[in-house]
Amino acid sequence: MANKLPWIFSGSKVCIICEGDEEYEYLDKLISLDVWNENYKFTLENAEGNGNIPARYQDKYQNGSYDVVLVFCDTDRKPYEQYVDIKRKINEFHGVENAADKVVIYGNPCTMQIIVEHWDEIMLKSHQKKKNAPIIFELTGVENYKGREDQRQELFSGITKENYLEMKERIKKLSSDDTIKGSSNFGHFIECFSMKDDAWIKDINDSLEE
Repeated sequence: MANKLPWIFSGSKVCIICEGDEEYEYLDKLISLDVWNENYKFTLENAEGNGNIPARYQDKYQNGSYDVVLVFCDTDRKPYEQYVDIKRKINEFHGVENAADKVVIYGNPCTMQIIVEHWDEIMLKSHQKKKNAPIIFELTGVENYKGREDQRQELFSGITKENYLEMKERIKKLSSDDTIKGSSNFGHFIECFSMKDDAWIKDINDSLEE
């Protein structure tokens, strides 16, 4: 009987289009902590603004180099105007209703809603950094947070494997309705990223091709 060659799983390539620096650096920090399954190779793309996301998404999807392309953004502009436009353009690109719901990771009212869950159960009421700065200072010690590079570095240096696990549990308690402040679907995606089985990627791609 001939010897069988060992089956080698090379992993799934996941590209995430990030709205801006905060989203990019946050995910980069989580990737550096090795908190997700080693079968996934993550590539991050900084869109440098909500308005650039649809074109970047289409480019990466059509490129064919990735097993799945996702988007990571918040909902903070003109309430929901740009966010809704991103979803509409992704739906139109695929020609599938609700396609964006399969690939968009969001935080409402902003990405900071996800980040603060590393430290405590907090429901942010505003996307404005001025209003959230006292909350961030109380939780992390970062003073007068305005999203500057040095402040982002200080903030993300406080993220650890331990408080990632705490965030992972807290995020499950948030609503997954993207019209509600204090909501996010990030919990669903990090569960997927933690799975050895990548069937969820096939499910997404199948739904985009209906």
